[in-house]
Amino acid sequence: MAQAGPGKIRIFEDFTGPGYPILSVHAVNAASSGGSNLGPFDILGDLADADAGVVRVDTLSGGVVRITGTNEAEKGCALVTSLMFSVPNMGPLVYEARVQGQVLTARNYFCGFAGTIADDMAPPAASDTVTHTLTATDQIGFHIDTSLTAGTTWHCIYNGGTKTGDTVSTNTVSTRVAVAGEWDVLRVQIDPDGTVEWLINGEREFKIENAATVTATDLLAAVTGTWGTTTTITDLDADYVLVTANRDWTV
Repeated sequence: MAQAGPGKIRIFEDFTGPGYPILSVHAVNAASSGGSNLGPFDILGDLADADAGVVRVDTLSGGVVRITGTNEAEKGCALVTSLMFSVPNMGPLVYEARVQGQVLTARNYFCGFAGTIADDMAPPAASDTVTHTLTATDQIGFHIDTSLTAGTTWHCIYNGGTKTGDTVSTNTVSTRVAVAGEWDVLRVQIDPDGTVEWLINGEREFKIENAATVTATDLLAAVTGTWGTTTTITDLDADYVLVTANRDWTV
């Protein structure tokens, strides 16, 4: 039967409203891992930890939230959609976010699409020296891990397509070194055939064919998150997050 209706999915959050309190800062009821939301995004991670949460940053203009993780390795906090995006049936998929770090030590950032989410969400990737460990079977995005040799440079990582995910960080490193307190606009597009293009501040960094899964049932979520690597609390500021896709009329 023919279907008609809004054919474009557009998720946009400018972070002008409430957040999710950090338990060590705000007196609120104790929280368990996961189970809260901010606008169209679930807030997932180690939310039972007193250090984790999402709060407004009233000292920065434009509507900004600070996603705050924990001081434990591979524990953190992320803004996440549901697993809802099918590359062949809904592409092109676009993720775009304007983000910055207060400082760039002892942290793991991931911004993009991932095929594995959970209440106490682990980072889709973790890296050390010159090696990526691509934990999520399906992932396309931007990654900083300060345990890397190029620890403050954005890396353009991928996994799940017919092209094997590259675990050598010198092959995925972008030209953009993040600077504390400076915004970066990260944009990744996944075409229906699995071709992926990464752009930072409007400049193309990579375009790789067959980097993303093209199995219709391998669903992806949009993820903007920060995780710890040592004993230092980690955070990531977000000005906005935009996700677009086509509607899947096959279901």
